[in-house]
Amino acid sequence: MKLTSSDRQQNRRLWRLRPLTPRRYAPLAAFKHLLTAIAIATLSACSSTNTPLTSSALNSPFSDSQPALSGNGRYLAFVSNRGGSSKIALYDLRAKRLVELPSLDRGDAIAETPSLSYTGRYIVYVASDRGRPEIELYDRISRRIQVLTNGYRGWVRNPNISADGRYVVFETGRRGQWDIEVLDRGPGIELDRADGS
Repeated sequence: MKLTSSDRQQNRRLWRLRPLTPRRYAPLAAFKHLLTAIAIATLSACSSTNTPLTSSALNSPFSDSQPALSGNGRYLAFVSNRGGSSKIALYDLRAKRLVELPSLDRGDAIAETPSLSYTGRYIVYVASDRGRPEIELYDRISRRIQVLTNGYRGWVRNPNISADGRYVVFETGRRGQWDIEVLDRGPGIELDRADGS
């Protein structure tokens, strides 16, 4: 295809760069300031400063996942990395604040897949602190952790606790495949009841 002289002149006009005048530069400058503000907001959200778990906000700029609701609907347990490591957090939906869990926050363990009893007294979860997952139970009243699968042969995952806190079900890889096991904590434990008895 051969270009005529009028086509060449038209192409020159289209491709000729025009200098930016202040009036043409204003939208570009506004766009540049907008991009700078977005970049600053994004970088500040990703900064290394830790949001304390005592924050009253449910959602945060950090990763919150694996939610579990108590039977009465008051408490929400989830895994959060707000403190720089994976830990269990408990949120009171009625009071709209995070609940402190003394003794549960261990920096050497990765906690995941929480499950709550009816009133949230008992929290069962998987903790990996020695390279092997263990199912642990946290009692919010006594503030004690009990390892339920100590010395257990095989891998464990996905624990779930009954509403009264007596039974814990979980998956086990003891036989070379994933099976379900039920652990009875015994008749002598303090049950989690709605009336507190």
